[in-house]
Amino acid sequence: MDAQLPAGDEAVDRLEKLCIKQGMRMTEQRRVIARVLSLAHDHPDVEELHRRAHAVDPHISIATVYRTVRLFEEAGILTRHEFHGGRSRYEEAGESHHDHLIDMKSGKVIEFVDEEIEALQKAIARRLGFRLVDHRLELYGVPSEENN
Repeated sequence: MDAQLPAGDEAVDRLEKLCIKQGMRMTEQRRVIARVLSLAHDHPDVEELHRRAHAVDPHISIATVYRTVRLFEEAGILTRHEFHGGRSRYEEAGESHHDHLIDMKSGKVIEFVDEEIEALQKAIARRLGFRLVDHRLELYGVPSEENN
């Protein structure tokens, strides 16, 4: 292996432990991919995950990353997002609820929580005769003139 991932770090081991708890067989390559995902503070696509995992273990192929991501998603460990731009991007599932603002110029994904928006969504569902059980909010924007 070329680059090293920190060992024994709770954040690094989090996804790996979830995989084991799900009864998944953890090969060394799956372990590397799980650790790379645990360390991600962004929402990487498969190509970016491959780049990061390949830096740790040059034997990891893009096909292995695709298979592993699909396996993790099916197990409920990862959440796939289809943000504009055509590429699926991933984040750890089960983290606290949050919404996303996507910068259309840079592709950066900003996570946020807004209690006012949460309350409004519940109120709208209630007004329409529903109890909200799940939702996803994605906002797309470009930096305003004020931020430049």
